[in-house]
Amino acid sequence: MVVEETYLRGCYVITPKVFKDERGFFLESFNKKTFFTETGINSNFVQDNLSKSSKGVLRGLHFQVGKAAQSKLVQVIKGKVLDVCVDLRKDSPTFGKHFSIELDGINKKQFYVPRGFAHGFVVLEDDTIFSYKCDNYYNKPSESGIIFNDKYLNINWGLAEKDMIISEKDKNLPTFENLFR
Repeated sequence: MVVEETYLRGCYVITPKVFKDERGFFLESFNKKTFFTETGINSNFVQDNLSKSSKGVLRGLHFQVGKAAQSKLVQVIKGKVLDVCVDLRKDSPTFGKHFSIELDGINKKQFYVPRGFAHGFVVLEDDTIFSYKCDNYYNKPSESGIIFNDKYLNINWGLAEKDMIISEKDKNLPTFENLFR
C-alpha cells in the first residue's frame, strides 16, 4: 500500500496493492499494523457504515463534536464520488481549508479523515456504494454540520447545484462563519 499525507495534516490518501488475474482481484482493505507503521495513527475502528446513492446525491458536510468526534477511513466499493473534508481544528494552520479527491471502485483509493474535520461527498455515478469505518460510535446529540455551498469554504463539488440531490437536513446546516467565526 502507498500512503500519502495531504496538505491537511493528518489526512491520508491510501492506495492499496491490487492483485488481479483472470478470476478478478484481491486487495487488503485494512491492516491496523501497516496503517500504524505508515501514519503513526493507532485507530481503533468500532463501526462500519455503507451507503448506496444515485448520481447527484450530496451527503455532508457532517461531523460530530466533543467526545463523540470520529475519524473515518472511507472508500468507494462501486461507482464514483468526489470526497471532501474541511479542517475544523482551530489551532491548525489549515483551519477552514478543504481537500477533495475522487474515489472510485476502479482506483480503489481510500481516504483517511481524522477527528476535527467535517466530511462529505457528492456521488458522480449511479448506484455508487460508499463504505466507511469510524473510530467512534454515531451519537445523534453530537452531530453537526456545515452547509455544502458555504461561501467562505467555496468548495467546487464538480456538479451544478441544480443537479444535486440534497436532504432537507443538509440544506439547512449552518454556515462555517456561524459555527466558527
